[in-house]
Amino acid sequence: MRDVCADPEPADLVRRFVTPGRRYLRLGGGALRLTGAERELFVEELVGAAREITPTELGTLFEGGWRERKTAAWLVAVAGRTEFRTLIGELLPASAGPYAGGAYCVTLATFGEDADADLLCGYLDHYLRRPDLCYDQGPALGALLHLDAALGTERASRYLAAGGLWQQWAEARPGIAPEPQEVRQFVDRLCSFANECAELFAGRGSQALSPRPDS
Repeated sequence: MRDVCADPEPADLVRRFVTPGRRYLRLGGGALRLTGAERELFVEELVGAAREITPTELGTLFEGGWRERKTAAWLVAVAGRTEFRTLIGELLPASAGPYAGGAYCVTLATFGEDADADLLCGYLDHYLRRPDLCYDQGPALGALLHLDAALGTERASRYLAAGGLWQQWAEARPGIAPEPQEVRQFVDRLCSFANECAELFAGRGSQALSPRPDS
């Protein structure tokens, strides 16, 4: 990934969408700790950013570092820009760390389709076979469990079966691997927050959302 701050145009996007109020740090668990007027302001500004940013600008953020990509994923979730599903599906397995990858998992969970579950399964099939790595296995499983509940499916069951891939991975990382229901509850809460923002976004009317230009 290139350093977006070296380019004036991407740097302007960072200033407008990523760093205001340290947004990139609050997106995720930080947003769940906000209350009262501070929470209301954060939601208002996040929805405003999701309305303002264009598909091309989102594409530029997705080419940046983890801060830019994490923010872009959340803005995509708030705006329901499912045209970014394929790109997120490509970025998720390549995210060597927990920051942006966790946001990708939440975004796929908010999209709520079988295609999103397929992408999460692809990630788990690969990374649960890597006990040496602790990336986004937890958020991916939590997002899949969230989708199972929404879609009436049981895709996560094969990972959670006795002796299954999740147990193998968790046993290789004692004291580190999260409990499945804990990560599901966390993803549920993040999706609830994202959906609250999405409802506000939709309620205010949105400009026509054009697909991200191929580049």
